This record gives sequence, C-alpha cells and structure tokens, in this order.
Amino acid sequence: MLASLRSVRRLTAQGSLLFGPFPHFSRTLPSFLFPIPPSSSLCSAAATVRPSEDSSAGCSILSRHVLAAEEVPEKFHHMDTYDAIELALDSVVKVFTVSCNPNYLLPWQNKSQRETTGSGFVIHGRQILTNAHVVADHTFVLVRKHGSPTKYKAEVQAVGHECDLAILMVQSEEFWDGMSSLELGEIPFLQEAVAVVGYPQGGDNISVTKGVVSRVEPTQYVHGAAQLMAIQIDAAINPGNSGGPAIMFDKVAGVAFQNLSGAENIGYIIPVPIIKHFLSGVQENGKYAGFCSLGLSCQPTENAQLREHFCMRPEMTGVLVSKINPLSHAYKVLHKDDIILAFDGVPIANDGTVPFRNRERITFDYLVSMKKPAEKALLRVLRDGMEHEFSISLGPLQPLVPVQQFDKLPSYYIFAGLVFVPLTQPYLHEYGDDWYNTSPRRLCERALRELPKKAGEQLVILSQVLMDDINTGYERLSELQVKKVNGMEIENLKQLCSLVEGCPDENLRFDLDDERVIVLNRNNAKLATSRILKRHRIPSAMSTDLMVEKSTFFLGQ
Repeated sequence: MLASLRSVRRLTAQGSLLFGPFPHFSRTLPSFLFPIPPSSSLCSAAATVRPSEDSSAGCSILSRHVLAAEEVPEKFHHMDTYDAIELALDSVVKVFTVSCNPNYLLPWQNKSQRETTGSGFVIHGRQILTNAHVVADHTFVLVRKHGSPTKYKAEVQAVGHECDLAILMVQSEEFWDGMSSLELGEIPFLQEAVAVVGYPQGGDNISVTKGVVSRVEPTQYVHGAAQLMAIQIDAAINPGNSGGPAIMFDKVAGVAFQNLSGAENIGYIIPVPIIKHFLSGVQENGKYAGFCSLGLSCQPTENAQLREHFCMRPEMTGVLVSKINPLSHAYKVLHKDDIILAFDGVPIANDGTVPFRNRERITFDYLVSMKKPAEKALLRVLRDGMEHEFSISLGPLQPLVPVQQFDKLPSYYIFAGLVFVPLTQPYLHEYGDDWYNTSPRRLCERALRELPKKAGEQLVILSQVLMDDINTGYERLSELQVKKVNGMEIENLKQLCSLVEGCPDENLRFDLDDERVIVLNRNNAKLATSRILKRHRIPSAMSTDLMVEKSTFFLGQ
C-alpha cells in the first residue's frame, strides 16, 4: 500500500506539531491548512503540498555547497545497488493485510473487508518495521520473507499513525531462521544515493529502485495528517513499496511511505530521527508516545513595521504568538503578542526557521517535535519590550475534532431514532474526496478551527434521524450540533448518554444549533428505540465504549 500526496483527504486544524490546533506559517505549510475559497478543490493535494519553486531552483546549488563544505568523500556520492540487494534479501519482508474500515455514517457496522500488501524490514529485537497505513484497521496480518513460499502470522505490537510507523512481531521460530536485522543510519545529505527496497505492485518478487536525495524538510504526512520531517528522493516509490527500507551504504536512511502523484519519480521516506523517536517512545512507554507540541499559533515578523510595533531591536528575530491552546502548558506561561526569540538557545528567524545542517534551514517546530513527552524547553521571549526566559513542558496535544481515528470503532448513541455521534474528520470524509466543499459547512469549519476548552471535550452532533412516528417532524434537524440536554451543556457523547439514560423527568429536551429544539416523551421514546433498532437490524443502541460507561453509571447509583 502507498499513501499518495494527491490522495490527501483530511485537513488538519493542528497545523503543525509545534502549533497545535492552529495554522502555521503560510510560507512553510501547505496552503490547504488555511481557509479555501468556495471555488477551490481539495481532491488533489499535489499543488498544495509541493514546496515553492524558489526552494526547488536552489536545490542543486545548495547540494554542491553541502557536499563541498562537508567534504563528503566521492564514494559517498554513489552506492552499489547489488550491496543493497544483498542486505535486503535477509531483512525485507512482504506484508499481507486484511483490514476492515468502520462506516462513520452507519457507525454500528463496518465496510467491506479488503486485502492489501506492503513491505517491511527487520530491525533489532526481532521486530519488523513497516508503515502504519499498511496495517491500519487490520483484522489479520501475514508476512513472507524473500525466497519462501510460507506466510507467517504477525501481530501488531505498536502503531504510530501520526508518524506512519508500526512494529510487527512474529512468534514463529521458523520465520526467524536466516533472517538478519538492518541498522539505522543518519539523515543523508543532498544528492547522496539511496536504494529503496520492497515489494511494489507489478510483480511478486523483491524490487530495488535507486535514486538520490533531493530535499529534506517538514512534509505533510498523508496518513496521519501531521507535519513532520521527510526526505524527498527521485526514486520511483509505487504502491506496495510502503514500509520498505531506503538503504544508504550498509544502513537504513529511511522508510518509504508516500509519493507525489502527477509528478514523475518523486517519493518520500521517513528519516531516521523520526523512526528513532517512535521506537524510543515505544520502548520506554510500551506504546506509541506521540510527538510534542507547544500548542501555539505563530505569525512571521518579516515586516519591519510589525517588528517596530512590538519593540524588537534591529538585531532581534523571532515569531509573534497569535493563539495558545488552552490545554497546553504554554497557556499558563505565554501571552498573546509575545515574541518568541529562541528555542533552547537556538535563535528563530523572522520567518520561523532555524539553522539545519550546512546552509539549510527548517521550521523550528522540528526542534519541538523531537522532544520527548513531559520534557521541558527553554524559550527566550520578548514581552512589552523586555526579554524573559520561560521553561515550558511539552507534550502531545489532541485537537477538539480528531483528524484521524484508526484501529478503533466509532462511538454512537441512538435514542428514539436520533443518532448522536462525536464529530471527527473521518466522519466528514464520508462525504467524498471533495469533502471540504460537500460536507456541512458549519461542521467543517468547526472541525478545522475550534479549540478544546477542557480535556475530553467533543463536538456532539445529531448525524441522522431514523424515521418513526416518535420523531416525525424532526427529520430535517440532522447534521446539527447538540448544545444542551434538559438545560445541561454537552461536553461529550458519554455525558449526553448519561443525561438521557438517567433523566428522571417525563420529557427530554435537546437544544441544537440554530436554536432548534427537540422534545420527546422519555417513556415513549424508550419503547420506540427498541422498535427502531429491530427494524434497522442495529445490534445495540450504543457503542461498546458507552456500554462500559453506562454500567459504571448505574453501579455508582
């Protein structure tokens, strides 16, 4: 399987790792993270994710500077493809996945089962590294090593959908006979050669494709909708290559994971720092730990008048704090209109970039993303003309509306034919590839812009009305947010379920968007619920996670 940048179907209110649920710098992030005119289309992401022409034009010049300045030996500019093949034969495996995606419009059932293939490779500790999108929503996973007709059952040990990485484990001792692990290397320099090894479509045997590094910079990860470091190469990466190693000399330079459709021989690999961050988090916590965020929305300070207004001296550079996520530690420390001058002692330029290697620059959220959860960072800040230093604790931040939701069933609650669900972007994706324009406008804007005010908060919506005598006249009130139940403001779906199930009053009142109101007789509605469930062959009035909550609620009474 291969994630293609032209197949991006999700917008992210998170912007970048550093900036939490807010848009990042317009110069460094894809344009589809910002408001889009009604005439625009998001069925293709090639134009929005492709870096600027200016950076592309200077690529070859920059690479020569890098190679010259770093005095990279001539042998490093080339690699023997046969060496890559020899390394890969005992390490790279083909992954066979059976998956079943949930249906967010009918959350009590799944979509049709499908079979896909991908690649993976053995690393230390008898682990197989592959892409998260290769095993997303899996029900069964098999792996096959080179030269063997046998497929072995594999278990998914850990998944990081944000960084599109996963670890597989195989219990069979027979599988490990003759297998060897690959070592992780470093980020390659521009124009260094790599060989991508895997099992792309068009054949069943192992394939090796050779290319060179074209660019190293933060890129939109299609699968997890995160902005993380990626390496662009000119090797052809096709469906099935996903999860295979990109080998440089005798070590792994990255993991193949997506391409740029509509362009010839432009592929992307996940670099070693992202891989090591994922692996160390799994090793220390037993599961995927996530990538850190400051939870800020920042504005460049490239305009001289703007810098003068905020009392920045000529030698000062930095970015302006526009918004702060209420759930972040920065919310307690930083203020709107603060100027962030430096992160951990590294000066931040007016365009939000920091030095990276030799004569390269990169957005400073890369520094943030490489921090471990709960780790602190030292920020130098200009506030009202005075410089301050603040220590801020970092950690992963969840948006109000989840951008992706894999390997779990959607939540739902049905009462009198009213289907309540928490708003998620996968729900909006059910409206098709052009969901930004075809989904309900108000819900779409809230999914991309609104911030959580407290932990565990959800936007609960009435997704549809299953028609019955009890709800006649309410059928046009679907796709609206539920604001209150009997005067109580709704924080999440579990609370709504508890309020309805535990209501002592004769009538239930639901206050929706646009000042719409639904009133139901509680006893009649309960009888109607059983009738409606039977008619539509729905096994339960609520999802499994709410059943646990309901049991806890009644035990506490």
